[in-house]
This record gives sequence, structure tokens and C-alpha cells, in this order.
Amino acid sequence: MSGRRRRHRGPVTPTQDVAVRIATMRALVHDNARDVPGVYRMTSVDGEVIYVGKSKTLRTRLLSYFRAKYPRDKGARILREAATVEWEPLPSEFAALLRELRLIKELRPRYNVALKRDARHHAFVRVSQGPAPRFDVVRGAGTDETGTYYGPFRGARQLEEALRELNDLLGLRDCRPEQPMFFADPPDLPPVPTRTPGCIRHEIGRCLGPCIGAVREDEYLARFRTATEFLEGKHDAPLAPLRIRMEASSAALDFEQAATLRDKIRRLESLPEQFGQLRFALESLSFVYTVPGPTPETSQAYVIRRGRIRHEGPAPCSAAARHARDARLSEILDPTARAPASVPGHEVDEVLLIASWFSRHPKELRRTTPIGADASALTG
Repeated sequence: MSGRRRRHRGPVTPTQDVAVRIATMRALVHDNARDVPGVYRMTSVDGEVIYVGKSKTLRTRLLSYFRAKYPRDKGARILREAATVEWEPLPSEFAALLRELRLIKELRPRYNVALKRDARHHAFVRVSQGPAPRFDVVRGAGTDETGTYYGPFRGARQLEEALRELNDLLGLRDCRPEQPMFFADPPDLPPVPTRTPGCIRHEIGRCLGPCIGAVREDEYLARFRTATEFLEGKHDAPLAPLRIRMEASSAALDFEQAATLRDKIRRLESLPEQFGQLRFALESLSFVYTVPGPTPETSQAYVIRRGRIRHEGPAPCSAAARHARDARLSEILDPTARAPASVPGHEVDEVLLIASWFSRHPKELRRTTPIGADASALTG
């Protein structure tokens, strides 16, 4: 009888189970993935999609997950929870970017932060919903896709300072969005206190007080409409009283106060200037963008209108195909419509993606054809 003991394989431990899953996924990627553009997703044992990513070299990107050096690395954490990995080859990096965005918006994987890399550099002005709307400076739409947004802008801090001046000047609220509103006009308005605990802005006269019945709803909305029209460059009514006060301070030799008012005016003047630049920037992102694929049959044409994709499909390879596309586009696009400064919440991330793509790849603009007022300008 041999003196060696027999080794018995016991039940697989959770740690061993994770190691087996990771080894299986790595072998699958190693043997089957190719270095082409595409998207991939990691799915947990219970079928939850926990992460969506994209790459222009799928095989290389996926294999990098299995080389994570530290357990706390994001890639290592994802792999420990993943049971399967799937990937989808696509004809171009741009197509992969779009597919990744749409999958993230549809699936909301918990390891994804949609467009975090771009939101660090851009800010939006959000118009809140509800009876007493307000302005917020935000980094992106996040999960709120029902609001109206102005942007993207660069320089969130300067934007916040200028909007604060506008709110103070017109008495617009900046309290939390869920704060209950009690206007002065409903006939069944219950008694409310004359002071709002913690609301310093109302007490010092910088807020109309829509939460304590200090203003009628139509009065507040009129002020908010004035602010919106000012931002869109329709008039500069909010600046008139500041200019009068500045001139009076200067005449009274109170130059310090006059300089303070001058700085306020300059900050406020920057807002419609930025909105005008925004409208021009969005309008410049209007063209047909043709992206070549590995073969002519896989080339794609994207009709981009004001930073948003309005139509996409195979790039036409003949005059008849171009004519059919142009006829379809004339139904989709209205070349006479005025360019809005606002962006619907559900399209904010797409505008960020388009703007960022052409900012990082300016040579891609050579593949674009401007959208003109007639169908002939749509041929690419």
C-alpha cells in the first residue's frame, strides 16, 4: 500500500467559484474576441447587467480586465461579480460610442457613470419643473430626463455666480426643488407664517417668497419668464436698475459701490453672451456625418441636427439611394426652424457625446456635409 495519502477534492468554495468563472470568461475572450470596435457587457450570476463598456480594440480591452493588479481596482471588482461577458462588434468607434450610450441609458448598470469623463468639463443650466420653476447648474442630465436644459457650457463656477446674481436681482428661488410652494392667489390658502425658517434670501429681500404665500403665481412666473428671455438674448431688462444704481453711486462719488455694481453687470452680461455662443455652437453641429466601415456596405451615415442624431442608416452608395435618403430627410428636418438654446433632458448625453467626439477628433469634420435648406445639400 502506498504511503501517500489520497487528495480528496471538496466542495468548491465561493473564492474558488469566482476563480473558475473568471478563468472561463478569460478563455472565452482569448479564443473568440477580435481587435475590432464594439461594445461589451458584464452580467452577474442573477442576470443583472452590471457594466457596459466600449472599445475600438475589443479583444485587447477585455483581456486587460484579467490583468488587474489590485483587488480594489474597478476592473477586478467587476470581474468578481460577473458570471458572463458578451461583446458586440461594430463597424466603427463612433458606432460603438453611440451603442454604449444607448445601452447605459436603457440598462442603467450600477458600475457605470454615464459620460462621467465629459461631464467633468461641461455644465448645464437646468430649468426645474413644478409651479415655481428655478435654475440649477448641473453637470449633466443624470436620471432626470424630463426637464429642459441649456448647454453645454464650460466654466461651472462662473455660470453659478452669474445665475446667483440673476436670481437675487429678480427674486427667484434657489431652495431645494421639493420645497412646497404656497402662492398668494388661491382662495383656500391656509394661514402661513410670515417668516420662513432658514430662508435668509426672503428675509433680506432677494427672493419673492413663493413658499410662504408672499407672491402670486402669475407674478413669480412673469419674473421667471423675464429671466429666461434675458438668458436667450431677447432683452436686457434686468440690467436697467443696476445701471441706474451704478450711475447714481458714481455721481455720489461712491466709487467702491459703483465698481461692485459694474462687476455684477459684467457677470450678468456674460450669461446671454454664453447662450448666444451656445446657440451658434449647436447650430454648427448640423451635418451629415459619413463614417466608413471595414467594407463599403458597412459604412454608416448619421444626420446630426444641432448636436442630436435625427437619422442614421447605411451610407448611400448610388444616386438613387441618395435621392431616397434626401426625400426621407426632408420629412424629418425643418431647415426654417429657429435654433433653440435649450436641449431636452433625454438628449443631453447625446449632445455631450457628439460635441466631445468632434472636439477630440477634429479631422472627422472632413467627413461631414453641411445640411442646407434644400435637399441637394443633404447628399454626402
